[in-house]
Parts: sequence; structure tokens; C-alpha cells
Amino acid sequence: MRSRMVLGDLRVQSMPRADGGRSYTVVWPDGSVDEEADAYLRTHEGSGSQKTYAYYLVDHLRWRLREQITTESVTLRDLKRYMGAVGARVPLPYGPPWRVPPKKPYGASALEVAAACLKGFYLHHCATGANPDLRLGLELQRLPTQADRDRSLLGHVMTSVAVNPLAPRHGRRRRHPKMLPDGARPELLTSVNTARDAMVVTWLSDSMLRIGGLAGLHLVDLHLRDDAACGECPRPHVHVCHRPGNLNRAAAKRKPDWQLSDSVITGGEIYRVSPAMISSYFAYMTKEYAQFATGHGMLLIQLSGPRRGEPWTADAARGMLRRAGQRAGLPGRIKPHAFRHTTTAKVMDASGNDPVVAKEAGNWSSARMVDEVYGHPDQHSPEFVAALHTVWGEQG
Repeated sequence: MRSRMVLGDLRVQSMPRADGGRSYTVVWPDGSVDEEADAYLRTHEGSGSQKTYAYYLVDHLRWRLREQITTESVTLRDLKRYMGAVGARVPLPYGPPWRVPPKKPYGASALEVAAACLKGFYLHHCATGANPDLRLGLELQRLPTQADRDRSLLGHVMTSVAVNPLAPRHGRRRRHPKMLPDGARPELLTSVNTARDAMVVTWLSDSMLRIGGLAGLHLVDLHLRDDAACGECPRPHVHVCHRPGNLNRAAAKRKPDWQLSDSVITGGEIYRVSPAMISSYFAYMTKEYAQFATGHGMLLIQLSGPRRGEPWTADAARGMLRRAGQRAGLPGRIKPHAFRHTTTAKVMDASGNDPVVAKEAGNWSSARMVDEVYGHPDQHSPEFVAALHTVWGEQG
């Protein structure tokens, strides 16, 4: 079910910017801006965090209204009670749950984002002198670990690290990303209805493109031949460029610099393209795109309905994958990011668990993160078997 605008309550308001992007703030039922929320959200102007924090913040402000708490009166205990009410495990009574069906409690990642949002929001306002006791409670420090030093440019001179007392406590356990069901790709390809949908399945399967980056591609971003004019990759590839003014509001997660010069794109995130991806692209362009394209220059378009020919949204692509998975009888819900996880795991296996290769292929931010999440020993490799025999005191 599509979400509708909330009336009679605090809500998030989206506003178009002159550069084609959008800004987000929190408004009251009468349309007036919540000055506290707006002042904090303005510090994230132009970043993807602004939208995310706006929705987490409006949820907290609604809870705060119910509890009759203000910025000046809120305590660290109150904030921990809120974290407990939305799903965190806290060693104190927190009252009735705040997120009740059909809403779900926040998961581990969502709790971390909520904790970061709340700490930033209150420290922003405590800096003006409001609620000094809360500021002391939020500005905790701890000694740096070796991992902290490794992540820092000048880690050898670190003496302390900031701690968020609202963040959920958890050990450094290996995460288990949600993969696609076995045999998902051929089943999905037989269940989709259009060449466009088949191209989306193929492109997500053979690359590590995120759905926002795929939905935001323009035709000029595609360099589907050897030795393209950009000179940045000798093999067929695409450039994922963050454009805040995309008509379908699709946005790339990462925002490296890019430029268009003499009709040639350079920069952005570069992803290699497989022969199957090129084949599916030409099938889509000749069968469907040529009939409905309207000159906007974006790759994915709507093929039916009153907006036929207009850019296709990332949400529409998610819905297509969900319905195709249901028709194919695949277990669970097929989500675009599962393709990225599955392809990363396959690249790790094919490269002998080399996280640097997987990082470069998928434009991941850290090879260490890739190794922690996807790396695993080959229990049948000669090195693994020899190590066990050595420990057991046996001859190989």
C-alpha cells in the first residue's frame, strides 16, 4: 500500500530546490515549520541523510509530544526509553511500544541510524546552551581500539573516540546479508513480462548496481563498447552519476564527481558490463524503448498507462521484482539489493576471497567491510586442509 500524506499530525515536507534536488523539513498540521527540526536538518542540506533523518526525527517528535517532553526538559533516560519503545533492548522500563502494527520495530541498522539522528539533533541544540546536563550525557568518550586507529588517517595520535550512548550494544558479529534464492535469475527471466524487466533482472544479476543508480541512468552514461571516448575503462561499462534533478527522483547512493564534455561522460561510479547485459539492452531498445521514448534521455521508461514514455521509478522496479518473484514461486520477497549481495559473494568465490577485487567490482566503500561480510575460507582448499592436518599432528 502506498503511503499517504499525514494530516492532523507532524509530518515530513518535501520541497523542490532550484538545482532540481529536494530538501526535507518537518511541519506542523497547520503547515508551519518546526523550527528545531528545520535548524538541524539544514545542516544536512544537499545530502541524502537529510531525507533519512527527517523521517526518523518526525517519529521521535511525535513520541515526544505524547510524553509531553521538550528539548529543554528531555533527559538521557528519556531518550533511552524512546529507543526501547522503537525496538532496542534497554535495561529499564520504557512504557508501551511506540511502533505498533502495521509498523514494525526498528531493526539493528535502523536503530543505529535513529541513535545517530537523535544524538546529532540534541547536540545541535545543546550547543546553544539548552539542557547542559543532556549534553554531558551525550558527549561520552572511550579509548580507541586498533580498528578505530586503522580507520583514521592519523590513528596513531588518537587518544579518544566519541561514543553514542543511544546506539544499540552489539558485538562485532559477522552479518549475514540476504541473498537471492537458488536459481532465482532463470526463474525471474521466465516470469517477467517485458524486455525492460528482463534487462533489469540481467543488469542487477551481472553487476553490483544499486537500484537507485540503475533507475537513474541516462543513455549518455552507457559506454557499451571497447575503448570508449571517456578513456577511463577499456571494456564496456556504465557511469553511475548522481543527478539531483532526475525526473523520477532516482539518486545514486555515492556521489563522486562527474562531468559531461562534448557529449562524453567522465567520472562517477564505473561498473563493468557483461555481454548478456549488452544483449538485453539492445533487445529493450529495439522492441520497446524506440516506441515510447519522449526525449528525456533516461534509460528506464514506463511502458503503459497515462505516463507511458516517462522515466520509470526505482519503486516501480522494486514492485516489478516482487511480483515476478511471486509468479515464479520463489520464497520470500525479491529485493534489488539481494542481487548486489549475491553477486558480491560470487565475485569473492571466483577471486579466491580477494576483497579488493570485490570492492573494485562493486564500488564498495571498504575492502575490510567486504571481507568481514562476504569473506570465508574454502574448506576444501589444499591450504585449509594442510593447516588442519598440521594442528592435528597428522601427515597430509
